[in-house]
Amino acid sequence: MVKSWKAILGFSVAVLIAAATLAQAAEAGKGKAPQKGGGKAPVIWPAGDLKWTDAPDAPPGVKQVTLWGDSTKGAYGALQKFPAGFSAPLHTHSHDMRIVVVSGTFLHTPEGKPEVRLGAGSYLLQTANYRHATGCDKASECIFFVDSPGKFDIKVVEEKTPAKK
Repeated sequence: MVKSWKAILGFSVAVLIAAATLAQAAEAGKGKAPQKGGGKAPVIWPAGDLKWTDAPDAPPGVKQVTLWGDSTKGAYGALQKFPAGFSAPLHTHSHDMRIVVVSGTFLHTPEGKPEVRLGAGSYLLQTANYRHATGCDKASECIFFVDSPGKFDIKVVEEKTPAKK
């Protein structure tokens, strides 16, 4: 009789564990409701819905779609567009700029070095105060993603004129 009592108790415990496991699995399959006030909503912008505007504080012809932040005040991420044949002279920026080329051929020329041609998928880190020139090949416009921890600025490097003797 002792063996049957232990068998009944063991069977009952096994049934309870199985029921609890099945209930947890069913609850997990339902998914959770979104948290109220705690989670961020996804942002989805099809290419046709992007609003290109003149890039603030940039040379004429440069367009921008701000994805987050504010390039006139601080950290930001944006898509920028150079027109075909665009060229900016030797200059620097106050903050690092991380660039990924989306389309076209982005032209990058470090001071005193040859031009580097960067096609779609290329990455470039322009560190703060790094002297360089940028542009876009004349075959088509250039679109690139840029991310920076600080506001956008462009400081043209003045060319020195030789002193008269």
